[in-house]
Amino acid sequence: MEKIKVLFVCDDNSLRSPMAEAWLNHLGQGDFLARSAGFEPGSLNPLAVEVMREVGLDISGHRTRSVFELYTAGELFTYVITLCDPAAAERCPIFPGVTRVANWPMADPTREDIPESEKRQKVRELRDLIRERVEKFIQMTKPETQG
Repeated sequence: MEKIKVLFVCDDNSLRSPMAEAWLNHLGQGDFLARSAGFEPGSLNPLAVEVMREVGLDISGHRTRSVFELYTAGELFTYVITLCDPAAAERCPIFPGVTRVANWPMADPTREDIPESEKRQKVRELRDLIRERVEKFIQMTKPETQG
């Protein structure tokens, strides 16, 4: 059986999309192949690495990449899911072969002007929210429910 290919996109591929990629690859039981990218790739956020490590997932080796890099390489995805504000999501290119595009609007708490301890807690909450969304996505799209 062919895996369901999913691309998660956020602004800079440093926090939200790498966490979503890790969750889907971990929870998808081999039925999914998740990748992630950003509009303007930056550096992997150390808080993302830290909070994912707390739940047993190591994303420290994640290399940020551009969504346009994947697009021009001709990569095909069944789903493209953006994890940013709707205005930024409109910048996402149309991928050939994509059957579904979804937006899971989520703010990046590391961009807020708040104490570091509060940012860490908000990133944990974001991690857990992303896991919940990924679990629902799996339930709605796993091969056993396709028919």
